Amino acid sequence: MKLVRFTVEGRTRIGKLSGDRVIDLSAVQGMQGVGDSMRELLANLPALRAALEAEQGAAFALSEVKLEAPVNDPQKYLAIGLNYKAHAEEAKAAGVPIPSSQLWFNKQVSCISGPFDPIDLPSVVEKLDYEIELGVVIGKRCRNVKAADARAVIAGYLVTNDVTARDWQNRSPTFTLGKSFDTHGPIGPWLTTDDEIADPLALEMVLSVNGEARQRMTTGDMIYDIYAQIEYLSTVMTLEPGDILATGTPSGVGVAIGKLLQDGDVVRAQIEGLGHIENRVVASA
Repeated sequence: MKLVRFTVEGRTRIGKLSGDRVIDLSAVQGMQGVGDSMRELLANLPALRAALEAEQGAAFALSEVKLEAPVNDPQKYLAIGLNYKAHAEEAKAAGVPIPSSQLWFNKQVSCISGPFDPIDLPSVVEKLDYEIELGVVIGKRCRNVKAADARAVIAGYLVTNDVTARDWQNRSPTFTLGKSFDTHGPIGPWLTTDDEIADPLALEMVLSVNGEARQRMTTGDMIYDIYAQIEYLSTVMTLEPGDILATGTPSGVGVAIGKLLQDGDVVRAQIEGLGHIENRVVASA
């Protein structure tokens, strides 16, 4: 399934994509306590799944609804740095050492925005950058998961852009501030459930700015694959349904090629099988 959060007629709800239409799932038995929270739905998905897949109720044209962030209320939004071989090499060439272990940081959940919402360029930010990443969404509460078992705890996947204020990122030993400005976490366009993706480690990723391709790579270029990531993180913390893991970006980031984002730029991030998100950069005070 492709699960969406969408707004129509002044109300936000959860639905599923069916061709060019969105089927409203709010009338499904058991959804009343879920509301428009994908996190709540994922926690109850095993019990609700058959009914959701069968539902053929009220539908809206995709063109008539506003797609919202598929998961807007995760408890955690974690991202890994320098996890693609080519990106690690371009960083090394710029004097950034390749880490000897997985390098994780936090994006504050308040940065999350919709798949077609604008990206804010605040006046206090001088170096705004893009980073296309495969987003993995956790589906089961879990701890101490072995890599061999990790796929069983994945609910699905989405497209993420780990928008980064490079100047703020470099001001402190942790990346959090530079990664967490409001609107700097566009995700979507929907949550594609794991069963629809044959191999999440063989997906083409393309990010373009104003139609110019800047990043192009497959997810197979990861240094630590998504299963190793889940094993590593769950050794430290309990992962919860709805938690988002941004799994690394390929080479071609703006800071490396000398093409940072400017007011008016349109950034499109697309991943094979998952759709695309597109966001315009808008300067603000």
